[in-house]
Amino acid sequence: MEFSSKLLENAVNEMSQLPGIGKRTALRLVLHLLKQPKEQSQKLASSLVAVREEINFCENCHNISDSKLCEICANPRRDEQLVCVVEDIRDVMAIENTSQYRGHYHVLGGKISPMDGIGPGDLTIPSLVNRVKNRTIRELIFALSSTMEGDTTNFYIYKQIEPYNVATTTIARGIAVGDELEYADEITLGRSILHRVPFESSLKNN
Repeated sequence: MEFSSKLLENAVNEMSQLPGIGKRTALRLVLHLLKQPKEQSQKLASSLVAVREEINFCENCHNISDSKLCEICANPRRDEQLVCVVEDIRDVMAIENTSQYRGHYHVLGGKISPMDGIGPGDLTIPSLVNRVKNRTIRELIFALSSTMEGDTTNFYIYKQIEPYNVATTTIARGIAVGDELEYADEITLGRSILHRVPFESSLKNN
């Protein structure tokens, strides 16, 4: 792809590094920005800088937050004894969109995947174990995707918290095996949360 401007080429190259954005799409987006009022591009640029430099992660659940505690953890009407374990922030958003869950979350930041070089120490599993160990948690809901990596992560956490006698459940398999949680429709995901099953039962079925 030939460019008449080095500035344009640099902008396209940076934009094309985003997931799902190829060079042609990046060029279209950059040209679109050039057609917009300068103030609009400046707002976009400043918002991206702000989200990179000023965003926080909740010190309790690791969700994205504007302060030390996210709005969910800081909400006294949420059930702090019920904790839903998810892979990343997108899964929190997906479950919240169902309006079926009123507990807290724990964001792992990924799944155990030896093939990708991701081990338990690369995730927030130690802080989850500490939450179980140090606080009154009634139930942990495993809401990871139904993949080999998701099941491996569930089982690893289950073994880590087994000594603490906390109830463990997993979302019902209305979510197809191999599906990513964030792509499930809200009705199916909401029903899976409501009809969760004991985690031990899911082990027997595998």
